[in-house]
Amino acid sequence: MTALWPEEVRLTGEGLVLRDWVEDDIAFMPGLFDNPAVARFTPLPSPFDEVAAKAHYAKYVTRRSEGTGLRLAITADGGEPLGEVVLFLNDGPSSPAELGYAVGPAHRGRDLAARSLRVVTEHALELGLGPLRLKIDAENAASQAVARRVGYALTDLPPETKVEKGLEVTLLTWEYVG
Repeated sequence: MTALWPEEVRLTGEGLVLRDWVEDDIAFMPGLFDNPAVARFTPLPSPFDEVAAKAHYAKYVTRRSEGTGLRLAITADGGEPLGEVVLFLNDGPSSPAELGYAVGPAHRGRDLAARSLRVVTEHALELGLGPLRLKIDAENAASQAVARRVGYALTDLPPETKVEKGLEVTLLTWEYVG
C-alpha cells in the first residue's frame, strides 16, 4: 500500500498539536489509558500497564509502517500526551476510514476529544478519504455528544454486537456529514 502520510505527522489546529507517538511516550500511556471509562468503551486492554503500553506502541509502529493506521498523541504544544486520536484504513484508502479518540482522565473537560477529532477529520478529508466513520458504544453518551459536535451523524447501518473483555457491547456507526 502506498503511504498516505509522510515520515513524521504533526497536525495543528483547535489549539492542539497532534503528533506521532514516540517511544518516550510509553511512560505516559498507563496514566492516560488505565481507567474505567477507557476500559469500558475502547478495545484497549485493561489493566493498561507498562506491558500494555509497550504493546500499544509496537502496534502503532506496525500499523504506521504498513500505512494502514495513524495513531496520534493529543498534545497542547507537541509535548506531553493528553490522549490519542486514531485514523484507520481497515481495507485501504478507498474504503471507509475509521476514527477514534481517548482522553486521559486528568485532561477531560477541556473538549480535547472534539477538538482533536475535528483536526484529524479535516486531515482525512484533505487526503480524500471517506466516508469517515466512528464506531461508538451505544451506552457511551459522552462520545456520542463529541461525534454530534464535530459533525458526525448516526447512520442506519445495523448495530455491531461483539464481546470485548468479557462484556457484550453494541457499536453504533456514525458518519461524518459536515
